[in-house]
Amino acid sequence: MILKVFKEKSIKKRINKLLAERVVKSDNSAAKTLGVLINMDAFNDVAVFEKMAMEIKIQPNNFKIIGFSVNKKNELNAIGTCYYLEDFNRNGQVKNVELQSFLDYDFDILINYYAEDILELKLLSVLSKAKLKIGILQQDERINDLIIKTELKDFKVFKTELFKYLTILNKIN
Repeated sequence: MILKVFKEKSIKKRINKLLAERVVKSDNSAAKTLGVLINMDAFNDVAVFEKMAMEIKIQPNNFKIIGFSVNKKNELNAIGTCYYLEDFNRNGQVKNVELQSFLDYDFDILINYYAEDILELKLLSVLSKAKLKIGILQQDERINDLIIKTELKDFKVFKTELFKYLTILNKIN
């Protein structure tokens, strides 16, 4: 119990520090790379993101999607890359090499498709080196650069709004 509280405090402290140090990089170039971070416990339809990436004209080798699940027992590996609480140490450091390579990849756009306040998901979002972070309204509004207020189950609304804002920002044609 004490270790869990220590881990939560450590992760919160790290998130706050990373958010304070973040410098937003903006440019008017079209997006060529796309990353998606999903909470697999709440939404596991990854095919909609693959279809969306094709519509944005993102090449398959420039599109990566990862899932996160609190329950390892679910084994929700529909995407082949699903990570769990065990992939983080007590200081919030990522222990998984594949997950770390996703975070180090310099995406033009990162979509954070989750609404729950799960510290490890927030940490993954903050650790990502993406230039533009887009997500659903969450408790901590500092995580995303663009927030689309919708429900997880209303993916069509999210996609419509996303395309609208990406067009305005010259990220897609």
